[in-house]
Amino acid sequence: MNKKHPIFMLTLMSILLLPVSNIHAADIKIGFVNILQVLDMAPQAKTADARLKQEFAPREKRLTRIGDEIRRMESRLQKEEDIMSAKEVTRLSKQVRSKSREFEREKDELSEDFNLRRNEEIAKLQKQIYKAIVSLSEAEGYDLVVGEGVIHASKRVDITNKVLGQLKKMK
Repeated sequence: MNKKHPIFMLTLMSILLLPVSNIHAADIKIGFVNILQVLDMAPQAKTADARLKQEFAPREKRLTRIGDEIRRMESRLQKEEDIMSAKEVTRLSKQVRSKSREFEREKDELSEDFNLRRNEEIAKLQKQIYKAIVSLSEAEGYDLVVGEGVIHASKRVDITNKVLGQLKKMK
């Protein structure tokens, strides 16, 4: 009978186990955490953001200065090209190209360095969030806490604000 009717056996087993699973499910305490909201609102995230801005501000200012210098040189070249010697036009054009390459290189390096540092900060924050969720789960007796991939969670099981509170204590 097993070889001929595996669907029948699977259905029969499901029906027999259904009452047992309902009994156990009633005792489970479940919580949901909106991880994106926690990442957005955690005080540690705001601190990390401020730290990154401060760390990369000097390089951004330098890029701004280089960009301004390129614009001034281009403007001068455009306005005074008619009265400049051919040699001077060539020299200024080369300077503009050189500065533009320098600007692009530094902009790419800044972007890459910033992304690496941001990822480091996010990794640290994720560890803190994990610790906060585990700590809260153990303290309040949650059997299961879910996050991403949830289609709907009622306010009754949403513990996002509790996790944020836990993170504030950890700061």
